[in-house]
Amino acid sequence: MDKRDRYRGALIGEAAGDALGYTVEFLREPQIFQRFGPAGITDYVLDEQGVARFSDDTQMTLYTAEGLLFAHTRGALRGIMASISYYMSFMYQDWYRTQTEDFSERTRCAWVSGFPELFARRAPGTTCMTACATGANGTLESPINDSKGCGGIMRVAPVGLFYSKSFSNMTRHMTYADIQLQGAEIAALTHGHELGWLPAGAFAQIVSMIVHEDSPLPEAVAAASATLSEAFPKARMIGALQEIMERALSLASSGLSDLDAIHELGEGWVAEETLAIGVLCALRHQGDFAGAIAAASNHNGDSDSTAALAGTIIGAQIGYEAIPHRFIEPLELHEAIVEIADDLSTGCGHLSEFAPLDRAWAHKYIHHDYVQWRREGSKY
Repeated sequence: MDKRDRYRGALIGEAAGDALGYTVEFLREPQIFQRFGPAGITDYVLDEQGVARFSDDTQMTLYTAEGLLFAHTRGALRGIMASISYYMSFMYQDWYRTQTEDFSERTRCAWVSGFPELFARRAPGTTCMTACATGANGTLESPINDSKGCGGIMRVAPVGLFYSKSFSNMTRHMTYADIQLQGAEIAALTHGHELGWLPAGAFAQIVSMIVHEDSPLPEAVAAASATLSEAFPKARMIGALQEIMERALSLASSGLSDLDAIHELGEGWVAEETLAIGVLCALRHQGDFAGAIAAASNHNGDSDSTAALAGTIIGAQIGYEAIPHRFIEPLELHEAIVEIADDLSTGCGHLSEFAPLDRAWAHKYIHHDYVQWRREGSKY
C-alpha cells in the first residue's frame, strides 16, 4: 500500500469517526437506539447543505498537523527552531479564536483558519477552551490543571504520522520514547493530569507503528505499553494506563457484545478510556471501517472522540482508498484534510534556504494565506 494512502486514511478516518459520533455524543443509549434503530447510528446525519460536520476533535487535529509543519518549515528554512510545543500553543490559540470570534479573511497563525467552516463551535471541551484562553502553555513538569479529559489525546494523531523510528531523515526520525514524549507534551499544553497526556503519548506511537511499520494493532498496543516507563520514568499512573490497555486487548476477543465490552472500559470522557474504547472497536472490526466507527459511536459516552480514535486506527490500517465512499464525499472539508495528510507525508525534507520554495507550501506555512490564495481557483 502507498504510504500516503495510510496518511490520508488516518486523517479522513479520524474526521469520519468524529462526524458520525458527534451526532450522538450527548445522547444516552436508549435515545440512540430509539432514534436510529437496534443497530444505532451507522451513517452520517447530514445538515441542510448535505454535509457531515465534524466536532472540535477534528478541528484541533488540523491545527496540530499545521503546527508540526509550520515548526519544521521554519527549522528547514532558518536552520533553527524552538520546541514543537512552543509553536503548537500559538496554533491552539488560533483555534480558540475560531471558537470565540467571527470569521475574518485575515489569518493569524494557521492557514486552515482561512476556512469559514472552522469558525463554528462544535461542543468544544471546557478544559481546552479554558487552557487556550490563557495561552495553552502547560507542560509535563508544570501542569496547567488536573484534567485527564480526552481533549489531549483526540488531536495528536499527526504526531504519529509525522515521526517514525524508521525514518532516515533526522528531523523526522524519533525513537518510540521520543514519539510518546512529543505526543504527551502536546496534550499537556491543555491537560495536566498524567492520564490526560500519557494516553496521548501511547496513541502517537500506536499510529506511527501502524502507518510506518505496518504493525498489527495488538503488537503496536503492547509496544506502546512497554515504552511508557522509558518515555516517562517519573510518571506514577503508568500502571493504570497499562491495565486498561490490557483489558481492551482481552475484551476484544471476549464473547461480550460490543456495547457490553465498552461498558467494561468506561464511557470515554477521560483519555485512558477513550484510547481503550478506540482500540477495542478497531480490534473487533478489523478491516471494517464502518463497523469500527459505528461500534465506537453507539454508547453512552464521548462518542465522537472514541469513534475518532477508532477511525484513525482503521483508516491507517486499510488506507484512504478502502474507506467506503459514503464516509468521504459528504465529509466537511474532506479535500483539505486529504491535502494536509499529503503535506504530513511529504514532510519538510524538500525545503532548504538555498533552494527555490514551492509557492503553495510558502502560502501555507510561511504566509498562512493559502485558502485565500487558492480561492481564485475555486479549489475548495
